[in-house]
Amino acid sequence: MALTNKQKTKVTAEVKRHEKDTGSPEYQIALFTEQIKKLTAHLKKNAKDFHSRRGLLKMVSKRKKLMSYLQGKDEKAYKKLAKQLELK
Repeated sequence: MALTNKQKTKVTAEVKRHEKDTGSPEYQIALFTEQIKKLTAHLKKNAKDFHSRRGLLKMVSKRKKLMSYLQGKDEKAYKKLAKQLELK
């Protein structure tokens, strides 16, 4: 269920700070959001897959922590990212 390189570049092209950006909160949040969407679709078909459900909950928690970090660090970037990724 991992994302391919093509999917990663498509998802993160808009939020990258620079060409080789892989660690910024915006980049990580965009990747987590895409993985969460894929896992959610998987869990709708496979309701009893509790291992994947646990992974999903961990990703949601990590994304939430990154979002709160970004909100405290740069409110403008937080609002822009939330609007781009359709969060909240």
